[in-house]
Amino acid sequence: MSRLDSFIRRLEAQRACLNNAAQLIAAVPGNVLEFGLGNGRTYDHLREQLRGRDIYVFERNVAAHSDCIPPSDRLFLGDFLDSLPKAIAQLGQETALANLDIGSGDEAASKQLAREMLPAVLQLLKPGGVLISDQPVESADLEALALPAGIKPRRYFLHRRR
Repeated sequence: MSRLDSFIRRLEAQRACLNNAAQLIAAVPGNVLEFGLGNGRTYDHLREQLRGRDIYVFERNVAAHSDCIPPSDRLFLGDFLDSLPKAIAQLGQETALANLDIGSGDEAASKQLAREMLPAVLQLLKPGGVLISDQPVESADLEALALPAGIKPRRYFLHRRR
């Protein structure tokens, strides 16, 4: 498979997971967390799918399209691991959906970052909340959910907070 085809499949899988998660949290009040703003496509999609929800974004350096930059009061700027304690103090456990789009191309480093972030993310994610991740995550506090139809296993990971 070409890299272009792989990229397209990844984006289709991501969109399917985001849309599915939006349905899964329809009755779960709370905010949304986006880890990894990138150019802002996913953040923009979340704004469309989850109108009326506060969306907080974590990003090291903002380089998104100008229409896709969150308000400064909803942006945690800097290293994820440094920003998470600030978010916990500010937001508490009121998150209905957390999207970890943290893959860097370095598979080992991306998996390690997900493992390091997970305890703090779980402090933010309320029971019944949904976690989407592009990296594998494991915790007794998470229940694995089926991926949307057509998404290959291990392309994305979908969990509900117990």
